[in-house]
Amino acid sequence: MNTALPHGYRAINDDRIRENVGLSYGELTPGLVVEHRPGRTVTELDSLLGAALSGNVAPIHTDAHYSSQTQWGRILVCSGVTLNLVAGMTVRSISGLTIANLAVDRVRFTAPVHIGDTLYAETQILTRRPSQSSPGNGVITCHTTAHNQTGTAVMAFSRTFLVPLDADAVRDATHY
Repeated sequence: MNTALPHGYRAINDDRIRENVGLSYGELTPGLVVEHRPGRTVTELDSLLGAALSGNVAPIHTDAHYSSQTQWGRILVCSGVTLNLVAGMTVRSISGLTIANLAVDRVRFTAPVHIGDTLYAETQILTRRPSQSSPGNGVITCHTTAHNQTGTAVMAFSRTFLVPLDADAVRDATHY
C-alpha cells in the first residue's frame, strides 16, 4: 500500500486494510485519557432485557406506574445495566484484546439513569506493568467515568485486565 494508513488500521495486503480493535500494551500509557464514542442512548429494551437477564425485576426497574410514584417519577435503569453499557463502551479502544478481566473495583453510581438518557464515557489509564504470572502479557489498570447528556456524572469504576504485550502477534495469529 503506497498511501499512509489511517490511524487505527493496518495493512493486510496491497489493497486491503483492517481496523484495529483495542489499543496495544505500548499505547496504553499511564495518564492517557480516552473519550469513548459514540455515546449510547439507553432504550427501554436495554432496561427490560438487563432486568430480565439479571433476574432483577424490582418494580422500580420494570413497572412504570409504580416508578411514577417514587422520588424518580419514572423507571430507574438497573445499575447493573448501566455498568454493563458503560464498560461495553470502553472495549473497542481500551480492552479489545483483553485476555482476562482481573478486577472491577470501586464501582460508584452517582446519579440515576433513566430510559432515554445518553451516556458518554472516558477512561484514564492508571498503571501498566508486565505480568509476573502470565509471561507475554501485561496488566493494565484504568479508571472509567460516565456522564449523561447534561454532563451529570452517573458512575465511575476501576478495572484491571490482562492484555498481550505484542498486540500485532495476536492480531496476526487470530486474523484480527
